[in-house]
Amino acid sequence: MEMKKDQYVLYKGLPLVRDGDTICYGDLNEKYLLTLNILGKDANDNPNMIVVQICHSNDTKKLVKGKQAFKKNLFEALDLGRVWLEQTIKEN
Repeated sequence: MEMKKDQYVLYKGLPLVRDGDTICYGDLNEKYLLTLNILGKDANDNPNMIVVQICHSNDTKKLVKGKQAFKKNLFEALDLGRVWLEQTIKEN
């Protein structure tokens, strides 16, 4: 079943989709996506170790070199990743 863009949660105009401990952000029609992988959580079940990565939208296992970092909260991870995503799309 295909979902339309307006059926996703949007953050700053782009779809934000969570599947378990993985969050994908970006437009599937673009060449790149942001992925946030939650590796650890605190006692209140809040993410406290997140891997920020830019990957190819057609193969999320194929990462963009130099675009990987670890952050301790979701807001920092998403803000950094969004900047990287915009830069990567503009450069390519």
